Amino acid sequence: MKKSGLLHRELSYLIASLGHGDLLVIGDAGLPAPPGLQVIDLAVTLGLPGFLDVLDAVLSEMQVEAAFRASEAGAIGREMDGLLSVAVERVSHETFKARSAQARAIIRTGEATPYANIGLVAGVVF
Repeated sequence: MKKSGLLHRELSYLIASLGHGDLLVIGDAGLPAPPGLQVIDLAVTLGLPGFLDVLDAVLSEMQVEAAFRASEAGAIGREMDGLLSVAVERVSHETFKARSAQARAIIRTGEATPYANIGLVAGVVF
């Protein structure tokens, strides 16, 4: 058994398999996923797990070089921005959903706050 970090098998594997420039999306419980796109659904009930908890766990293991979120995100958007060490691009929610179609996968949380979604572009550690 892993001692620390992400314990979710699929999520841990996904992050380990990302290459430079790959897109990973973390979303709320209502974010639509295009047909055929891998979805790792962590939602247990509305609110569990929370978006920010999942984002924090992913950021502990993923090298991020760029990020984008919906400009409509409000307070949770500012909290997202504070967790990242890169500038976060703000786009319309419609643009966010269109870009999400290019993701390697979408991680769906139990979050019930509107626009609690972020796109993370994988960087390199060297």
